[in-house]
Amino acid sequence: MAEYDLVATCTFGFEKLLVRELEGLGFEGVSVRSTGRVVFRGDDLAVAIANVHLRTAERVLIEVGRFEARDFDQLYDGVFGLDWGEWLDEDSKFPVNGRSVKSQLSSVPACQKIVKRAIVDKMRGEFGREWLDEDGESVVTVEVSLLEDVASVTLDTTGVGLHKRGYRKLTAGAPLRETLAAGLVMLSFWNPERLLLDPFCGSGTIAIEAAMIGRRIAPGVNREFEAEGWKFLDSRLWGQVRMDAEKRVLGALPERIMGTDVDGEVLSLARYHAEQMGVSGDIHFQQADFRELTSKRKFGCMVTNPPYGKRMSELRELEGLYRSIPLVLRKLPTWSFFILTGYEGFERLLGREADRRRKLYNAQIACTYFQFYGPRPGSHGERSDEEVDEVAEVGVGGVEGELEVEKEAKDKPRVARGEGQAFGGLTEKAYQQAEVFGNRLKKMGRHMRRWPTKRGVTCFRIYDRDVPEVPLVVDRYEDHLHLAEHERPHDRDVAGHADWLDLMTAKAGEVLGVEKGKVFMKSRGRQRGMDQYEKLGEDKYVIEVREGGLRFEVNLSDYVDTGLFLDHRVTRGMVRDEAEGKDFLNLFCYTGAFTVYAAAGGARSTTSVDLSNTYIHWAERNMALNGFEGEGHRYVRSDVMAFLDEERLKGSYDLAVVDPPTFSNSKKTDEVWDVQARHGELLEKVLGVMRKGGRVYFSNNYRRFKLDEGVLEGMGVEEISGKTVPEDFRNKRIHRCWVIEKA
Repeated sequence: MAEYDLVATCTFGFEKLLVRELEGLGFEGVSVRSTGRVVFRGDDLAVAIANVHLRTAERVLIEVGRFEARDFDQLYDGVFGLDWGEWLDEDSKFPVNGRSVKSQLSSVPACQKIVKRAIVDKMRGEFGREWLDEDGESVVTVEVSLLEDVASVTLDTTGVGLHKRGYRKLTAGAPLRETLAAGLVMLSFWNPERLLLDPFCGSGTIAIEAAMIGRRIAPGVNREFEAEGWKFLDSRLWGQVRMDAEKRVLGALPERIMGTDVDGEVLSLARYHAEQMGVSGDIHFQQADFRELTSKRKFGCMVTNPPYGKRMSELRELEGLYRSIPLVLRKLPTWSFFILTGYEGFERLLGREADRRRKLYNAQIACTYFQFYGPRPGSHGERSDEEVDEVAEVGVGGVEGELEVEKEAKDKPRVARGEGQAFGGLTEKAYQQAEVFGNRLKKMGRHMRRWPTKRGVTCFRIYDRDVPEVPLVVDRYEDHLHLAEHERPHDRDVAGHADWLDLMTAKAGEVLGVEKGKVFMKSRGRQRGMDQYEKLGEDKYVIEVREGGLRFEVNLSDYVDTGLFLDHRVTRGMVRDEAEGKDFLNLFCYTGAFTVYAAAGGARSTTSVDLSNTYIHWAERNMALNGFEGEGHRYVRSDVMAFLDEERLKGSYDLAVVDPPTFSNSKKTDEVWDVQARHGELLEKVLGVMRKGGRVYFSNNYRRFKLDEGVLEGMGVEEISGKTVPEDFRNKRIHRCWVIEKA
């Protein structure tokens, strides 16, 4: 059989991977000619083998000629000079396709016309015909490709692109090309002994291609090719190649591939496609949210193509998903992760740079294949540079070696980042910090066992950033712990910091004897607006606690603060002592703790005001919990300033608590609140609804706050901050507090 100059085309970035594929099929002298083009030599059998077996190639071409073409005359002469009678019959159909890159002949349609005319002229002469009907059954597609003024004229042996394997008969939105999916798998560390997971599997392309790779199912075994009808190629070879390919197929994979997606409908397509390809038994598809991802397996591989919208609204929605990725993947400390995305700023959102990046294209979308390497199976260290280079550069589809599979979930120490964990991990420094933190908690825990019991205090502060490197606050709510982080600069990435917080949380529970399910951690940045009231979750872990003989509902899971400000324990007692027979007003009432104390002190009436329905209802529940219900207790959902403007003409109060936020720009009102700028106006309005001799407890948490005494001229004003901070708070500037008496 004659040998041909062959060209295999592929997507940008897969050239070296395609070279490795061709070499694996036994071809020699394989080399990359240009972007997306790999050249090799072979006969009729080679054409069939390449079409049936190549996973990352888009087409297999026979190169008829290659020559310089700086103008149309050179192009015509070059094409006319080729022996077209060797390739075409007198009735062959021969459509002409074209492409031009960095060439003077930039008009592709014009080049196509010149090539077509040159072939027709040559064929008319060779066959002695005045006219070519092109009405035969044989179709030979001609392609002219110009790169930097060099023309390559080829015949397309493939026909429909090689990405068309034949199993994807139904499509979902934005499907990944099969050739691209196969390349992603081959560039990963996966092999059939290891779990492969795609948590954004869509219609299942990555999982199906992986199953085909693992079982050695040739991608083109179930489809036809244009060259099968060419008379100058031995058509019997195609059947032989298919039979040989079927003999090479392996049995079921030792470890089933996992594909999950939040969309149940698209998963039905994935199952259908897997069945069409004959690999349904090798893949488990399951509906699941990425954020709930867990696995008991060790040394798995994630290969995935998460969504990456292009519209601004989509980008905003996806940012939250991308920020969650390192927090989810840290739960798989021994895995490696391979993520294709066109989302700009991907590494910034993850808080960590990839170990390797590869530029690729998904259709016309420029993407990057981010590769995050976990530890090598059987070792406790990072992969060697040789291993990484071998897989990342040429894509061997996995690293040989003995693999461990963890069959049961066990609590084991996490692998430190320095030992190869892709996301998260703990350093020796973190463990040292945990020990210092634990020792401090032991000391404070012993101290706190004495005085709270004597005073009947069950909710109190144990630790308040005592160790600078551990900027946490630890509060005890009876038999529960609530930890809050106050953000400070550190050298941990997002996932590593989450692991660090988990370590500190576990240490606190261990030292203070509180079981894991009763320890809660929150992260608090620099407070702005209504951050102290910000909702973080929907777990609704609510318990009832006691303080001063009263009962309160606290939510330990869903808010930065729990619903009971422990630093105002003493102030609440002062209010109760003064409340008997008084009409009491609670502005910015939050969950109504001050109102409960006033009612317990014998207040004649109470009025609680807050802009949030959630907190108004919470205040009502706290009052009902202590038996304070009825007409004498009023709850008003309103902006405080608007309420005071309306209330000025409607009644008077003897006792008030005003505890506003530092700053707020709530969507529920057009007003922007700044306690420093507007407290004078606020207090003036408050005093306007007070009776003579009425007392106002005014407090806030702004550390640089300066009271405007001009609006309080003639009033009795006393700062009582030192008297109101409980003894368990070593930060004596946790709040500022004044009592103001209307003259």
